[in-house]
Amino acid sequence: MKLFVAFFKLIRWPNLVFIILTQALFYYCVYQPLFHSHYTKTLVWLMIASLFIAAAGYIINDYFDLNIDQINKPGKNVFSNLVNRRWAIIWHFIFSILGIFATAVAVGFSKWYLILANAGCVFLLWFYSTSFKRRLLIGNIVISILTSWTVLIMFFAFTSPREAIMGSSAETVKFFRVSFLYAGFAFIASLIREAVKDLEDMEGDSRYNCRTLPILAGIRATKIYITIWTVVLLAALIILQLYVLQFQWWYAMAYSVIFVILPLTYFLFRLVKANNTRSFAMLSSLSKLVMLTGILSMIFFRLYF
Repeated sequence: MKLFVAFFKLIRWPNLVFIILTQALFYYCVYQPLFHSHYTKTLVWLMIASLFIAAAGYIINDYFDLNIDQINKPGKNVFSNLVNRRWAIIWHFIFSILGIFATAVAVGFSKWYLILANAGCVFLLWFYSTSFKRRLLIGNIVISILTSWTVLIMFFAFTSPREAIMGSSAETVKFFRVSFLYAGFAFIASLIREAVKDLEDMEGDSRYNCRTLPILAGIRATKIYITIWTVVLLAALIILQLYVLQFQWWYAMAYSVIFVILPLTYFLFRLVKANNTRSFAMLSSLSKLVMLTGILSMIFFRLYF
């Protein structure tokens, strides 16, 4: 039983649930109301592909982070006494292959570029774990791109780039705008959270010569960097509320203000005062909560489309 629990901890099951929720909401609340089409089989296989690839990424990340995690998260790395590292590598390769296979089943070889893209995600996660995360901002950008890809793969799976560029229908244009709206939100929110996690993990990262922003530039500079991105995200959200004002989407606007904009503002307030690992961990949890409430706002498109 302990091994079973450890395995699910290793693959970060709450994060996998978040991926399922994001893609399911995008399909049922954005795609279906616009196109009134049913491609449930494609959705299920895409979610399976995303789950396998993400799980493989979490496994390989913990595999290479064993020493750092023993400092930053003592007692939480399951490799220490529960999961054999050799089996972890095997499971990483199995999950990666299954993820690429599931992508092929989902979209077929007519959209071969999505199969290559998900294969690219596998390689990016490997290199992130081995080197990118230890370099200045590169790891943060990679993770943010992969986070936004969770949404974008749904867009490319259910339409074609040509249709989006040509604007073949009003529905396609709306689908394009909403897809990149949420992908952009996921990208910036992930940039913010990854920088906060760098602050939280400074002690272990510094011992193993990681070149993260807090180590190279200091806590103050990192907090300024986070503040800039948070202000950018807040400004974009406020402009978006002003834009949808013409459509009188009152419930969606109220939700966005209460559950996304205000928590982000509170995040900024707490960021100014944060100065230790515990406060940075709280900010990391708060940023993740904002990502969740932002994704849940997709529900309102089911009402308005």
